[in-house]
Amino acid sequence: MGRIPYPLLQTWKSIIQTTPSPFLLSLPRLELHLHLEGTLTPTLRFTLARRNNIPLTSARLHKTFTSVEELQEAYQLLEPASIKGPGVSAFFEAYYGGMECLREERDFYELGMEYFARASRMGVRYCEVMFDPQAHTRRGIPVPVLMAGLRRAELDAEEKLDVKREKCKCTPIHNVHPARRSPLIRPPALRVHRPTLPPHDRRHRARQQRVPAPAVAQPDAHVHLKQILTEPLRLHRVDHGLDAAVSGDLVELMRGMGEGFGMTICPWAYVRHCTEDELFGGIRRLWDEGVKISFSSDSPAYVQGNWVVENLALLKMKGGFSDEELVQCQRNAVEMCWASEEIKKELLEEIEKFWEEWKRGQVGA
Repeated sequence: MGRIPYPLLQTWKSIIQTTPSPFLLSLPRLELHLHLEGTLTPTLRFTLARRNNIPLTSARLHKTFTSVEELQEAYQLLEPASIKGPGVSAFFEAYYGGMECLREERDFYELGMEYFARASRMGVRYCEVMFDPQAHTRRGIPVPVLMAGLRRAELDAEEKLDVKREKCKCTPIHNVHPARRSPLIRPPALRVHRPTLPPHDRRHRARQQRVPAPAVAQPDAHVHLKQILTEPLRLHRVDHGLDAAVSGDLVELMRGMGEGFGMTICPWAYVRHCTEDELFGGIRRLWDEGVKISFSSDSPAYVQGNWVVENLALLKMKGGFSDEELVQCQRNAVEMCWASEEIKKELLEEIEKFWEEWKRGQVGA
């Protein structure tokens, strides 16, 4: 069986949108794998571009966009590669092109607040948001500008929307010299202006300083995952580790990692690259083997608007996940997240209260 056909993806999305799950709409949830720049919607991007006098163009599509409706075309990134244009990564052109519109403190504030407001409406109680400082500093945007905007959004979200969050700096892989590339490209809570320090060394330092650190599986995923899961790194979280599903050795390593270890997977981010069995069968194999998984949305604006709710809905519809298993996903997320023990306790209590009331038919009554 080949990769999932685009019309079938559109059918799945239509079913999810037209028959929303009352359970998923009510479930308190966490999101641990979210790129803030990946939440930049066409509407906000168009607003920022007009305000900052930034032309909206696509070299791939040979177009200049003059309306939100036209700009939507640049976001149709689940379509087959054959109709996207040659020689350019459709995703990265859209993703980094969107960043060009972020110039002032209020731009970053509006980006953050738009996501946090959406997260609140989706029932997200806690999120860990990644952002790319280097992708902005290389454009001449000072770190204090973006940090001030994001910090203001964080504070307003916690006060007004009851969304708790952590932020994580993300080193874009294109900024790492090819000879030094590894799966270890997300050093949260470390200094970001250390270009001479290879990612491996940054990870080792993070571990010495007891800084929480996830890792991202790269193309030679089995080799990289083994590096991540063994000494001297032995990191406590893996993003995009679905390839481990076909390796009994890697699954065994993950099962032996102990409390706090887990994996994040974003199903809609995989659908263009996998067969149905590779995606849903792989997730099910990892789950049934006892690997702790949390499900998130990655860069949802650039996956045709499939946010964390749609990712969970896809698992329910195509992955065969029961309501109880989806609740367990949230428990897993609490265990592997970087929140304080006090916040973890609050989150677990809310999840358990919801689940007990749901089973008694009291939610929404």
